[in-house]
Amino acid sequence: MSPPIVESERCEKEALLEASKYMVVSARTAPKTAGIDDIITAIVYGKEKDVIVRKMEEIAKERKIEGFKRDAKNVKDSDIVILMGVRGKRSIGLSCGACGYKNCGKFEEEVKRLGEDFVGPTCIFKALDLGIALGSAVKTASFLNVDNRIMYRIGVAAMKLKFLPEATIIMGIPISAKGKNIYFDRK
Repeated sequence: MSPPIVESERCEKEALLEASKYMVVSARTAPKTAGIDDIITAIVYGKEKDVIVRKMEEIAKERKIEGFKRDAKNVKDSDIVILMGVRGKRSIGLSCGACGYKNCGKFEEEVKRLGEDFVGPTCIFKALDLGIALGSAVKTASFLNVDNRIMYRIGVAAMKLKFLPEATIIMGIPISAKGKNIYFDRK
């Protein structure tokens, strides 16, 4: 009996899916302010990833922003996108004023509204928790030698598509395994 052969492309696609799962775990276990976890994640690939690409291209045309078009190409050329958002409508009760309100009570009373891209106001500590979770996820990708980049514009498309409906802010992390990192030297 001859040994099985698994082609490189199949191995890489399977490894990227596994890596994305570890990235989501890293986001989940990242430190959170006051131990309150309001991070939301999803792994997107295949047809759903293509929906994000189309939405980014649509936004590029509407806003006349080439960055959306460039990033859409990166997403198209990626195998998987990790979406990461945060529920930022609640405060943690510190009354720090960073949100622009006198205290957390005033922040909580304020009607949260969708701006051009995201919902605000957002508790600064929730936004910081999202940043820490993103950093933890991309650190894991780096340890696994998986090319990645945190992208604001993916989050904009995901918000408009309501991919993470409870999130007030979403960022995207496309990942790939190519001979050269596709997220740098971009034009």
